[in-house]
Amino acid sequence: MAHDADVIVIGAGLAGLAATAELVDAGRKVILLDQEPEQSMGGQAFWSFGGLFFVDSPEQRRLRIKDSHALALQDWMGTAGFDRPEDHWPRKWAEAYVDFAAGEKRAWLHRQGVRFFPVVGWAERGGYDANGHGNSVPRFHITWGTGPGLIEPFVRRVRAGVARGLVELRFRHRVTGLSRSAGAVDTVTGEVLEASDIQRGRASSREVTGAFELTAQAVIVTSGGIGGNHDLVRANWPERLGRAPEKMISGVPAHVDGRMLAIAEGAGARLINRDRMWHYTEGIQNWNPIWHNHGIRVLPGPSSLWFDARGNRLPVPLFPGFDTLGTLEHIMKTGYDYTWFVLDQKIIGKEFALSGSEQNPDLTGKSIKDVIGRARAEVPGPVKAFMDHGVDFVVEKDLGALVRGMNALTKEPLIDEAALRREIVARDREIANPFTKDLQVTAMRGARRFLGDKLIRTAAPHRILDPKAGPLIAVRLNILTRKTLGGLETDLSSRVLTEGGAPLEGVYAAGEAAGFGGGGVHGYRSLEGTFLGGWLFSGRTVGRAAAQAVG
Repeated sequence: MAHDADVIVIGAGLAGLAATAELVDAGRKVILLDQEPEQSMGGQAFWSFGGLFFVDSPEQRRLRIKDSHALALQDWMGTAGFDRPEDHWPRKWAEAYVDFAAGEKRAWLHRQGVRFFPVVGWAERGGYDANGHGNSVPRFHITWGTGPGLIEPFVRRVRAGVARGLVELRFRHRVTGLSRSAGAVDTVTGEVLEASDIQRGRASSREVTGAFELTAQAVIVTSGGIGGNHDLVRANWPERLGRAPEKMISGVPAHVDGRMLAIAEGAGARLINRDRMWHYTEGIQNWNPIWHNHGIRVLPGPSSLWFDARGNRLPVPLFPGFDTLGTLEHIMKTGYDYTWFVLDQKIIGKEFALSGSEQNPDLTGKSIKDVIGRARAEVPGPVKAFMDHGVDFVVEKDLGALVRGMNALTKEPLIDEAALRREIVARDREIANPFTKDLQVTAMRGARRFLGDKLIRTAAPHRILDPKAGPLIAVRLNILTRKTLGGLETDLSSRVLTEGGAPLEGVYAAGEAAGFGGGGVHGYRSLEGTFLGGWLFSGRTVGRAAAQAVG
């Protein structure tokens, strides 16, 4: 039988680009399909901060961070909490990914021209024991150029494949079915959507103008997760995280809808760990949105005081930046789906970073001058724009006015000024000494022992109610949808498996559609900086495996 290509790749995000690039290197002919327009090539990765998880990197060593493969694997396994029979392949993928992150990952990217910001970030600090959740050391390496800088070499490699006649790019092709014409799945059918020049990230038309049917020796699914489909998020919401939120904002565009997962399942694929997901608790509504219900995540330093909807301080160790899903579980059991940061201008100027390539024009534009200007600014420009225009921000000179502003943003006036003042004053008293019983203050001081945090990420300890540090700021935080941690079960060759554990012949998967590898490489929780790397590692793996299989 004459096929249209050796391999069909479904999804032109980072995993799909990495897979296609590897297939091109092997001389295979590829058709790359995506339901969105060509200007959306790169998918979610384009919008990312560009954070990557490396182990014992040159950047870490320059900052005197002592990291190792053993420590990273300990952190990964303690964070993932694998405890199900179906975690067999996810566990193997986790071991393989840590090997990659501690081995050739950085050098592989460096050879392609990817460079990294010299200061390493410390996300998901945990706060439990050594075998529990969290990164024991800073491992969050920011790509110089953020998301666009990371996808660029893979776009370049794919376009080189187009020039060589090895790759056909077929955008506005929405897959509706996978089927067999012989023993293996070799046929992809779908609809052609009308052409669109819509800006990247905005909702594109779903007007159907035609149909298609294509065949190949292998099909690779790299179509992403479910974060843009709030109904599907709620349908899969786990009981362990409490009730599903009534209100969520979207950290991904609407086309991240999970359609392809259901199509693959209908063709015989096994979908596992549906209830494992990664949503952020520090979401703010974008004052200048790109997609519908567009939310931005605050990447906070450790100093903001965190209160629930009623003004109760969140318990230890649920400090900013320590345990995302532990905080989510706590919030959803309060009966409300929002919380508050209370801080001051001194803290926001040093500690607030905003996730997203468009929120970090200095790093995205690779401008050393602008990075220096950002470090010297009282409040960085993108953050100041949210202070001025963001609907979730209250900025006032005194606490009484701040509380009135907080209560004006919610359905019920739940914050009591006297109670909130007691909490803040009590915390402020703990600042007088270099030692304290307040574990958040201890964490702040500990963070500043790391040079990177001291330089650019953690404000010097001070009283929040000190007028010299003002004005006071309150930020209403929403639940922000983002990543799907479960997915299509795959073996270490990225072959999709069936309910019986046998390969679904002809079908492979990578990226978020495969839970970043195996059907859930992160287990229950992520160490952060591992999503982009998961797209890359699983995309590279599937491209090489499929190239060998069809050779």
